[in-house]
Amino acid sequence: MPPVSVPGFVTPALLSSIRGHPQLPHHSWYFITGVTLSVLNRPDEIANVFQHALETGPGRSETEPEHDEQLQMARKMREALVKAAPIGGLPKAINALFSLKTVTPSTLLDEPLAFSPTSRPAEVYDVPPSRILHRGQTFFDKVYGKVSKRVMGQMDRSGTEDLGITARLMYGYILSNTSVLSAAESSYVLVAGLIPQDVNPQLKGHLKGALNNGATVDEVKAVREIVMRICEASGMTRLGDTVPAGANRGWRSEVANL
Repeated sequence: MPPVSVPGFVTPALLSSIRGHPQLPHHSWYFITGVTLSVLNRPDEIANVFQHALETGPGRSETEPEHDEQLQMARKMREALVKAAPIGGLPKAINALFSLKTVTPSTLLDEPLAFSPTSRPAEVYDVPPSRILHRGQTFFDKVYGKVSKRVMGQMDRSGTEDLGITARLMYGYILSNTSVLSAAESSYVLVAGLIPQDVNPQLKGHLKGALNNGATVDEVKAVREIVMRICEASGMTRLGDTVPAGANRGWRSEVANL
């Protein structure tokens, strides 16, 4: 039996309202939207988002970008989906990236064994792991500030040290690489990926972490606002005091904010 067709909800009007948010950082609306849709398990909508971005541009003004800017947008979108994988799930990232590829012109793709904008292949095979892990720890410390040792220690003492090891690998090889997305943009990815999952304990840390990574309060609130807007358009809502068994399409409490 073929998969059930799910109605789309990402309309041109929704995308225009997201793109036009006055406090949203330039060159961010499309990859924040893409990450949110990936975590919502709606990779089918990502192709439409990227096509809209290629036609209207990366900022509030509607201007079709030149090739170099389109390439930058494609790389930011792909990197955002890769960086969402550790928090949203690798299967969702895979489906999102393949959906994105269906509408990406060949001139905007980065093929294997060619130039890598992130240099991750070289980092995996040619750079000493200690250097990458140190970079990841530095990034983690910046995100969590004065509580970073406590947070990592809690993961080390979770019942298995492997949780802390997993976090160190994730931060080292994935999140701390800022070749394509800046530290602040990487934090936007994390915020966008956490809100749809109703995980306030982690979201609280990363809202503050975005500030530690150089974002302003208004920018972080704008990211939160557009992610909430996308989630609500998809059908998510604040769950009531009594939730039917099996119902989990929403937030069990007020979504964390600054």
